[in-house]
Amino acid sequence: MVQLKNIRNFSIIAHIDHGKSTLADRLIQLCGMVTDREFQDQLLDNMEIERERGITIKSQTICLPYRAKDGQEYLLNLVDTPGHVDFSYEVSRALASCEGALLLVDAAQGVEAQTLANLYLAMEHDLEIIPVINKIDLPAADPEAIAAQITGDLGLEGERIRKCSAKTGLGVDTILEAVVKYLPPPQGDPEAPFEALIFDARYDSFRGTIISCRVFQGRVKAGDTILFLSNNATYRVEEVGFFRLRSVPQPELTAGQVGYIIAGIKNIGDTRAGDTITLRERPCAKPLPGFKEARQVVFSSIYPVSTDDYEALAAAMEKLTLNDAALTFQKDSSTALGFGFRCGFLGLLHLEVVQERLEREFDLSLILTVPSVNYHVYLNDGTMIEVDNPAYFPDPTRIDRIDEPYIKATILMPERYMGGVMTLCMERRGVNTNHHYPMPGRIEFTCELPLAEVIYDFYDRLKSITQGYGSFDYELMDYRESDLVKLDILVNGEKVDALSQLVHRNGARARGLSTCERLKEEIPRQMFKIAIQAAIGGGIVARSNISALRKDVLAKCYGGDISRKRKLLEKQKAGKKRMKTVGNVEIPQSAFLAVLKSDQG
Repeated sequence: MVQLKNIRNFSIIAHIDHGKSTLADRLIQLCGMVTDREFQDQLLDNMEIERERGITIKSQTICLPYRAKDGQEYLLNLVDTPGHVDFSYEVSRALASCEGALLLVDAAQGVEAQTLANLYLAMEHDLEIIPVINKIDLPAADPEAIAAQITGDLGLEGERIRKCSAKTGLGVDTILEAVVKYLPPPQGDPEAPFEALIFDARYDSFRGTIISCRVFQGRVKAGDTILFLSNNATYRVEEVGFFRLRSVPQPELTAGQVGYIIAGIKNIGDTRAGDTITLRERPCAKPLPGFKEARQVVFSSIYPVSTDDYEALAAAMEKLTLNDAALTFQKDSSTALGFGFRCGFLGLLHLEVVQERLEREFDLSLILTVPSVNYHVYLNDGTMIEVDNPAYFPDPTRIDRIDEPYIKATILMPERYMGGVMTLCMERRGVNTNHHYPMPGRIEFTCELPLAEVIYDFYDRLKSITQGYGSFDYELMDYRESDLVKLDILVNGEKVDALSQLVHRNGARARGLSTCERLKEEIPRQMFKIAIQAAIGGGIVARSNISALRKDVLAKCYGGDISRKRKLLEKQKAGKKRMKTVGNVEIPQSAFLAVLKSDQG
């Protein structure tokens, strides 16, 4: 059994694409956890979508046995974290179970927006930091300049800096020695009452909920009865163990260790990230401080394509929130799409990932409505209501003013792209722009933007303008008054509530035109003319027509009196008019997705 002083719990944090998962692969190989034959890239990224996109979405834990140069045996619990701004909540949860962190910096790109954001997160948790300069094998690498940047801009100790290439394995062994030397062992008493923090969970259809936890005090073994402090639910422990690429059962988990607990938990609602587990016979005095609630910033409704799939979607959402604590949902209904769920996301990438996971892991076909943000609507009687769904937008005559959320965007890029990025921010109603030069040739640009202008295609446009060299981070600031209107979409005179959007008055007509054009391409032609209109209140601001399919009623008229032909055409015209009054237009699923894509570019 490894002693408490020989345990190290640490995380790898960095900006997106700075090599976290590759470094984790090398550390796993160095500790002999995987043979060369079994090895594959992104060992800890076990979701299909992570491998396809080449990004980490879920933080993953692995327990590494390590023999140091002095001959001592150590147990290293490594947590690999995501880099994308949408998954920073995953990072904060991972850091709560650690005492230290490796801060990875690209030897060519240097300190970027998410590097700073993740460093501040680690400092909030009072963690020891070891800076690591990665990718020193690149032709454009300048480790000395980056080291100066780390000590100068970030204020970290120069003697702790380690240089490596995770791709080739050069210098990786010095990182493990630094972990053992500089990071503190966990504190805790194995004989105290059992106390553990849940930082993640996943659902297994055979064994129920599998809990990932960090033990702070005491010990737990199979046969013990655990108690959840948030809801007083009790379960008998079936198995405890470590994560070593697969689950490895252990006799017990003791203070300072990170591992899993299986207790046949079939009720998904009993397990919550941030909850404290203790033993029923000998409970701890008070719960551990959990995690800050994640603030959802983007809202969209999810509906099943077939109404028969509603129950399956409800069960899938329950299982997904177990594994993704930042996702929130509540029941919703629409006249066009039936029953579904109104969901809150941390960003647009988070929305895309949730949609893909529901479709792949649970085999569902879904329709998503246009994403929106949370607005504060002040009514004439002085009350304030929060509106994240255009369907609940009050009558404009009752509204005194509307406030929308603003963010402070930080963009790091080579200075040659400054002009294009400034133009983009001005188009998106950006104000209070500022910039400074953190190092020669690179510029840090800050700007205050409405969140609603960012959730569509802002990030894609920024990547295009900066040719992939721009990095983007944002934080919510405050709510500011704005001139917003509800844009309704009418198909054949019928309002389609799932396509309604809240937009700024100045951009309403352009948004309405693009939506009408997209729908015109997607809705199939009928035997009568279909009008697609965008309206603000009672006024139409944009329109597009789908021309009618026309049967050739004159096919059998070979010559003859013109009045007979006219009579047949008049009869057809009258029939089309009557059909239009009763005709119902079917809107295909692709039309809803097309509107979404037109806004995302």
